[in-house]
Amino acid sequence: MAVKIRLKRIGAKKQPYYRVVVADARSPRDGRFIEEIGHYNPLADPSVFTVDADKVKDWMKKGAQPTDTVRSLLKKNGILES
Repeated sequence: MAVKIRLKRIGAKKQPYYRVVVADARSPRDGRFIEEIGHYNPLADPSVFTVDADKVKDWMKKGAQPTDTVRSLLKKNGILES
């Protein structure tokens, strides 16, 4: 089973708000997930990205792969090294 760390959109139309979740790669974007580990609000000034760094590192040790967007957010916030 391929596991991804990705964004799940929960915001209304024109009001994006995302949860950072660990999910099976085969499940739909806003569908089933294994665990919620953070959230991301791109509309705030500056944007708000909050995530449990320990859970991210734990899931990555277990083989979970972050999506490109989540990877860039983690690097920007100093959770992942380049």
